[in-house]
Amino acid sequence: MAAKSKVPLSERVSRAAEEAFAARSYVGAVDVLLGLGWLNGNTFRRWRQGTSRCLEEELQSHPARIAEALELLRAWAAERGLLASLTDYVDRTPQRRTLRFSRGGDPAVEAQYRTQWVSPALSEKKRQRLAERKSRPPELVVVQPLNREWTCHRCGETDDLLIMEDAGPACLRCAGLGDLEFLSSGNALLTRRAKAKSARSAVVVRFSRARRRYERQGILVEHAALDEAEREIATDGRG
Repeated sequence: MAAKSKVPLSERVSRAAEEAFAARSYVGAVDVLLGLGWLNGNTFRRWRQGTSRCLEEELQSHPARIAEALELLRAWAAERGLLASLTDYVDRTPQRRTLRFSRGGDPAVEAQYRTQWVSPALSEKKRQRLAERKSRPPELVVVQPLNREWTCHRCGETDDLLIMEDAGPACLRCAGLGDLEFLSSGNALLTRRAKAKSARSAVVVRFSRARRRYERQGILVEHAALDEAEREIATDGRG
């Protein structure tokens, strides 16, 4: 658990909320938990990938303190006349499962976590765009392994690409992504258009031993979307 702070929790919640709100004109529970230091970015990203049963199990604080912080955030937002907007959180898997925040899964508690407090100064159109952006599922990430010393936990085969699931690595065929086509990095216009036209897509990354990090290699998109994007760009060029 995190060390106790001498600053009252109400002040700490207010400070974290103010900083997040000043930066984006909205604030949510996750922003405050990050600001309090009860949640770190890496843990949050793992949770978004669907590898944790619920977010509360990853928080560095007691359940009672977490509940108090959520209530303090609600009161802080109410004092400022902010508008509540529920945001959907889904994991970074092909199944796009709804992520769980609380241990008990109580709908009222889940709603507290999912609520974004938005500035009333934003127009209705901007609030709608914000809600859509926040509810947009995170990109799927497919790994291009350095070697084929891995096997799909479903079929036992191996391949050039894999996606991580709870039970282990899976080949794209078993994950339902086997029909997607690889488009390497380098053509930003084609990448942007193909991705926009593809109902399903994924980012392909590969680990760099020299830089000790995963680096983007390209994307996977539907074949028809790539064809259409290429035709559009060719037509634009002729025009």
